[in-house]
Amino acid sequence: MRPTRFQNLNKVSYFIVSLLCRLTFVFVVFKVGKGFCLHGLSEIPLRYLQEYAALGTGGGIYHFRDQILSGSPEAFFVMNADVCSEFPLPEMLDFQKEHGDAYSFVILGTTANRKQSLNYGCIVENEQTDEVLHYVEKPSTFVSDIINCGIYLFTPEIFQHIGTVFQKNQQDMLLEEQSNGWHRAEVIRLEQDIFTALAGQGKLYVYKTDRFWSQIKSAGSAIYASRLYLNQYHTTHPERLATNREGGPKTRGNVYIHPTANIDPTAVLGPNVSIGTGVTIGAGVRVRESIILHGATLQDHSCVLNSIVGWGSTIGKWARVEGTPSDPNPNDPYAKIDSETLFRDGKLTPSITILGCNVNIPSEVIILNSIVLPHKDLNRSFKNQIIL
Repeated sequence: MRPTRFQNLNKVSYFIVSLLCRLTFVFVVFKVGKGFCLHGLSEIPLRYLQEYAALGTGGGIYHFRDQILSGSPEAFFVMNADVCSEFPLPEMLDFQKEHGDAYSFVILGTTANRKQSLNYGCIVENEQTDEVLHYVEKPSTFVSDIINCGIYLFTPEIFQHIGTVFQKNQQDMLLEEQSNGWHRAEVIRLEQDIFTALAGQGKLYVYKTDRFWSQIKSAGSAIYASRLYLNQYHTTHPERLATNREGGPKTRGNVYIHPTANIDPTAVLGPNVSIGTGVTIGAGVRVRESIILHGATLQDHSCVLNSIVGWGSTIGKWARVEGTPSDPNPNDPYAKIDSETLFRDGKLTPSITILGCNVNIPSEVIILNSIVLPHKDLNRSFKNQIIL
């Protein structure tokens, strides 16, 4: 797994809980310089493994193969942490067993539209057996509308295939002068180096899901991912969502409120709002399509729309913090959220507003489509800017 941090029951925790009855150990592999922490998972062992350099997904798990194989697991999952999903992990296990090959590997796939499929790994399958016949990572022309979701089920035999690539890389490095052979040989891309070779060999299968899935490549996609999880909780864990009750704030749609949050009864929250630990929300506040991280304060009659408010930040009275949503096309059932560039034509692309930690927004100002770095005290309104 590669790391990400998600509000409340974060994304990685969500997948762990979904498989808790069949999971025995969790490894979190992350790059140099990346901070990461999971909370509330004392039920199972958890170990952090830090790469000495960026090795790629294949190189990362191969580097830590001894730790992964300790305990002699029959199978293990590998996940990219920049995705959100319902994580049909038990179904993937059952799918592997149904194929009768204990040494096969499974990719979680879903359907995208033709244009957006070019931004993902594309899978050509045998429709009768679900075997992966051909795999291309981010092709230049249309190959297939089945895309790689970044969630894999492997058996220990995968390390034999990765080891073959590693040995080939070592041999190639010996033929090159002045190369850091060990480092470069260990850089192995799981998709390009492994899946491309395994396709059509009867070893790789795709389990297609029609449940929700999205990448988290930008802050705007984090808001969308939060909405997907809140919708899922409405079905599977409605007790986690806030309800309208006497003495509490008014909620519309799916809203999560941490028990330690202090919210005035006249505040209106939702839809799709997540309130973290120790948040204070004053009278008449309106929050919609936003994530409020722990320790933030929203003073009386402030308004927060399509935004992420960082840890310990304060929004003054009658201030307005607003962003522009970047949702998929609602008229296309297979549309995915676009990972737009930060700038377009020399201008900041309108997206959600982000306040870093310990940002102070004064009263009666407007912050629109802007990114505010941590520990900033603003004194006026801003629009379409990055506040350094």
